[in-house]
Amino acid sequence: MNLFESLGRKALFTLDPETAHGLSITALKTGMVPACPVKRDPALGVTLAGLDFPNPLGLAAGYDKNAEVPDAALKLGFGFAEIGTITPRPQSGNPKPRIFRLVKDEGVINRLGFNNEGHAAALARLEARRGRPGIVGVNIGANKDSEDFAADYEKGIETFAHLADYFTANISSPNTPGLRNLQAGEALARLLDRIFVRLASQERQPPVFLKVAPDVTNAEIEEIARVAGAAPLSALIVSNTTLSRAGLRNKALSGEAGGLSGKPLFDRATIVLARFRQALPAAMPIIGVGGIDSAETAWAKLEAGASLLQLYSSMIYHGPSLPARLVNGLSDRLASDGASTISAVTGRRTAEWAERKLPEETA
Repeated sequence: MNLFESLGRKALFTLDPETAHGLSITALKTGMVPACPVKRDPALGVTLAGLDFPNPLGLAAGYDKNAEVPDAALKLGFGFAEIGTITPRPQSGNPKPRIFRLVKDEGVINRLGFNNEGHAAALARLEARRGRPGIVGVNIGANKDSEDFAADYEKGIETFAHLADYFTANISSPNTPGLRNLQAGEALARLLDRIFVRLASQERQPPVFLKVAPDVTNAEIEEIARVAGAAPLSALIVSNTTLSRAGLRNKALSGEAGGLSGKPLFDRATIVLARFRQALPAAMPIIGVGGIDSAETAWAKLEAGASLLQLYSSMIYHGPSLPARLVNGLSDRLASDGASTISAVTGRRTAEWAERKLPEETA
């Protein structure tokens, strides 16, 4: 992190996290955050689901909820950006305060509850950027008060199929009551069936990814993998935030309800990723999310079984230049490692990661 970013972090940390987040969106909108060049290294390219990613690092959903700054985010060095989670109708989310910085842990707890402006607002912005370069995915979810969660995912498919480079069906947020129940075997099978039936009726049919939680047992991993492997999904995203508080140093805030992200999530998310890698068909790729804050942690996530990566929370602590620094670091690491492509790193240490104990098991 450079001096400017260090001073900016100190200033932002004097504000409550949600206000700071809004200012960061404004800074990207207005061009106050400069573009961060990355090395043009063909070896970092990844082809997945028919899409050619210039590098494996993406912006995770949750930052640009309303499709306000996908192009500005791509200029930070990301190989792709995911907007959302977007629900059919606007919703304000849970009562404030609902984001908490755990500075000692470099973590974040949030219980936002899918606050967003709804399909119409995001659609207008994505229509306005149509034709611009860069891979932009659309993360779709359900309104909290919906009587039929699956119908909300179907609406997302209908609304954005002509624009999205890919979809992510987010069934793993801990902040919408009942949402994670969709991960159960039969419920998941029914949801995916409805999503793909609706997708088949669209003129354009982008690939669909599924985002799952890290708070799953080995039996649940096997069940989800069985259902996901039988569906025409193009990738699994592992993982969303965790309800676990194992190993946190910030005891004052660890009791806050919500999902934990950032550095404390890394081990859990990476272990669960490796276990999913073992359980899934070899042909189904995994996108690794959770605790990536350096080229070293990105490399480890790839070795555990990820084909692509995403981050968000670590930029709160390491600044907007982190994506470019991380991508350049991966390029350097790849050169020193001798691997011909970044994809050759995927899964090198899956078995080792899968055998590790979860954080609460080692406490």
